[in-house]
Parts: sequence; C-alpha cells; structure tokens
Amino acid sequence: MTEKEIQEILRQQNEEFRRLFQEHRELDALLMDMSKKPYLTPDEELEKKRMQKEKLLKKDRMAELVREYKKTHNLVGQ
Repeated sequence: MTEKEIQEILRQQNEEFRRLFQEHRELDALLMDMSKKPYLTPDEELEKKRMQKEKLLKKDRMAELVREYKKTHNLVGQ
C-alpha cells in the first residue's frame, strides 16, 4: 500500500487527519498568495514565518498518523 493510498484512507476515516489536511492546504494557499507580493511588511514577514511553522507542524502530525496507521495495520517497512 502506498503512502498516498494510506493518506486517502485516513482522509476518509480519521477526523483529525482530514482537519489537518484541509488546514495544511489552506495555509499553503495563503503562503502562495503571500509569495506573489513584491514586498512584505515586517508584520507580514512574521505572519509568513508563523504560518510556515504551523504548516510544518501539521505535516509532521499527518506523517505521524500515517506511521501509526502502518504500525497498527502491519504495513511497517512497506
């Protein structure tokens, strides 16, 4: 089973994963919009850094949920 397949299963069956996935996508879109600006104010720079950290935390938690799924379904090493 691929990582993508596991993520799809978790999106369907796990509320936390579904929420994290959606929030991660929203942050990604906001960061993309920010990157289109020619210049960011100091406050915008701080907000950008905060969003990047938050996005990474969500990605890390999703990866942890995938690892837990693999472990509980005997898929470790696949």
